[in-house]
Amino acid sequence: MASEAQQNSTFMLPQDSRVPGGLAVIELDKSYANKDIRFNGQKVWRLNDDTDNHWAIIGIPLNQKAGKVGYIIDGKDHDFTIKDKAYKEQYLTVKRKHSNPPADQIKRIQEESRLSRKAFMTYSDSHSSKHFQGFLKPAQGPTSSPFGLKRFFNKQARRPHSGLDIAAPRGADIIAPADGKIILTGHFFFNGNSLFIDHGQGLITMYCHMDILERKQGDVVKAGEVIGKIGSTGRATGPHLHWTVSLNNSRIEPLLFLAPASK
Repeated sequence: MASEAQQNSTFMLPQDSRVPGGLAVIELDKSYANKDIRFNGQKVWRLNDDTDNHWAIIGIPLNQKAGKVGYIIDGKDHDFTIKDKAYKEQYLTVKRKHSNPPADQIKRIQEESRLSRKAFMTYSDSHSSKHFQGFLKPAQGPTSSPFGLKRFFNKQARRPHSGLDIAAPRGADIIAPADGKIILTGHFFFNGNSLFIDHGQGLITMYCHMDILERKQGDVVKAGEVIGKIGSTGRATGPHLHWTVSLNNSRIEPLLFLAPASK
């Protein structure tokens, strides 16, 4: 049977937080070690330690309703319970041109959305044999907009904030929080200069509004290496980093992945 994992002093796990936009860290029976595990049709991140203990790490979508939800191990149904969470709300009055994109940019935005979805859907076996690296914080500065913030423009509800905004001076370093491979870069209408890193097994991170990209698509990066500089490209009111963490194509609270020293 599966049970909630407890972190010990010799092996690090992401933080269990069974709420919308959170993580279910589930310890697995050894008989499930090599079985196929899926949630919402997506393959699930697997971790194991040196003593043959195994965990499934499930990313919970921000729009997931509270209550029991199912996941599948080798064709058999299992479940865990999600608690509700009330995220902060923000109401803004903005000019129409700032709340809705111009008509001549719609095709571009649709193509950029397609590329982003494809990147977030990436599942590779890279780093599957390694222990979890607690994330480094990719930029130094205060949080200017928290994950999950419910935003209303001119009283119209927009999608909740699917990342974490870190305010920092223009030109400050942005680093890779963990090892990975850059799978997409580009200049996007909303997100400006952006970069996506594949950390393996469906764990993808995105960095937006960068002033300069220091690395290119296809590069392999190590934790702590500079990948770009803080900027305000795209739709941004000032220099900051928008940092998104996605697991099994669900946007997750980035703070759940930080190493203790980075919190």
